[in-house]
Amino acid sequence: MPKPRTETEHLFEQIASLLERARHHVMAAANITMVQTYFEIGRLIVEEEQGGQERALYGKKTLKELSDRLQSRFGRGYSVDNLTNMRRFYLAYGKSETLSRKLNDQRENPAQFSLSWSHYLKLMRISNPDERQFYEIEAIENRWSLSELQRQCDSALFERLALSRDKDEVKRLSKHGQQIFTPQDAIKDPYVLEFLGLPEMPHYSESDLEHKLIDHLQQFLLELGKGFTFVGRQERITFDEKHFRVDLVFYHRFLRCFVLIDLKIGEVLHQDLGQMQMYVHYYDRYVRTPEENPSIGIILCKEKNDSLVEITLPENNQQIFASRYLPMLPSKAELKALLDQYEMEG
Repeated sequence: MPKPRTETEHLFEQIASLLERARHHVMAAANITMVQTYFEIGRLIVEEEQGGQERALYGKKTLKELSDRLQSRFGRGYSVDNLTNMRRFYLAYGKSETLSRKLNDQRENPAQFSLSWSHYLKLMRISNPDERQFYEIEAIENRWSLSELQRQCDSALFERLALSRDKDEVKRLSKHGQQIFTPQDAIKDPYVLEFLGLPEMPHYSESDLEHKLIDHLQQFLLELGKGFTFVGRQERITFDEKHFRVDLVFYHRFLRCFVLIDLKIGEVLHQDLGQMQMYVHYYDRYVRTPEENPSIGIILCKEKNDSLVEITLPENNQQIFASRYLPMLPSKAELKALLDQYEMEG
């Protein structure tokens, strides 16, 4: 039998927990201060030493001399490349304001930033200001790690969300991030499931796909987007002594409704849409409470015919959706081309 904890051990654990929290806060504060300082260094280089001209040629020799002197006094971290990044940082963020900071009189009230320097190095490489601002807001609100931010950028999250929105809604994406008010706001098409490693499997079944998603549930929740919580798998529906099973069931906190997901490794058929309608009707009649909103059904499929989906579902459909999944990271250029085409048609 394990020995009971002594009073000293209990006291030690309490103090250790307190110190760990303090260490975390100190590191977070130090990181924010570092980012703010880098922004100010960039401002000095641009405004004071270049006269504020963004395109001014700044002599490499001068920057090298500045780097040498800073490193001799403050140590590593102030190489020519790093100083160049600080300059780029100010040029990218010195004239904008987002959720992460308030820009007033910069000398009296330094800019406030909420992400790490590594996050901003990634964000600075995004040339489209609207896209860059969207990812910054999402990274802050969802507390994305650097790897999560990298993955969302690589999977073209901004373009995928923009595909189903008009120009005004795309602009709102860049100013406020992803806001979820309707079921359509929570749906993506396509979903990117490169983390499952499906291309390494020459043949796989719907059961294999389900097992893979459960094994990578944390990453799948990240791909689904904000607000999803996992409820269960192979949830049984029974009536008239007949049994059916919903592959995956989630609950959406913001929409306050169940989200049912059926997996198809081929093309979605009208029978699949009809079956999902039956699942959704069952949950609406027998599972959800009066305070909850109508359930949503998503058929996650390898292929789909948009015309077939449109003619099968009601014109005012708000509950049933068919979305493709991609087993590997898509070409960002291809998704941007689809966005351009959508805007032309709109």
